[in-house]
Amino acid sequence: MKSVCVYCGSATGVRPLYAAAARSFSQALVEAGIELVYGGGKVGLMGVLADEAMARGGRVTGVIPELLLSKEVGHTGLTELRVVPDMHQRKKLMADLSDAFVAMPGGVGTLEELFEVYTWSQLGYHQKPVALLNINGYYDPLLEMLRHTVREGFMQQTYLDILQVDHDPQALIGKLLRYAPPSSDKWSTHRSAV
Repeated sequence: MKSVCVYCGSATGVRPLYAAAARSFSQALVEAGIELVYGGGKVGLMGVLADEAMARGGRVTGVIPELLLSKEVGHTGLTELRVVPDMHQRKKLMADLSDAFVAMPGGVGTLEELFEVYTWSQLGYHQKPVALLNINGYYDPLLEMLRHTVREGFMQQTYLDILQVDHDPQALIGKLLRYAPPSSDKWSTHRSAV
């Protein structure tokens, strides 16, 4: 695994532990020799994540739309900052550059990015791991909603099992490195039930 795409908030949240976890996750990525790919911002958890990785000698690629760069939230102190025309191209390029996807705490944008790559995984467009860094139980309500979706027959348990979850940054990286996608037989059996 060479690179991990991280989705996270452009705010730091109300608890200092979110920023602390972002720094810990950056440190774990650098120690594992894994490049950080993210949304290219210099504010919030995005900025904390990128700054820590750069300070530790890691490689960081940011991908940002022109509109956000022009509002001066683009991080210019990265290994590489790629500027794209719009959000659609941003998400595609981030996905193309990455071997795995991790969502940290964030808002609607983070959730939208997470669910897009999670859906792509269910549909078989990629077989890269998709994960949640569940800091302080932030994603517990979402995980319960997904379990409810399975119980109510709108999603197969196989698809819930795709999602890797851990509260510890190093443990989550270990799960990403060990991830084995569903077999092709299992894939085709449940594919119609997304």
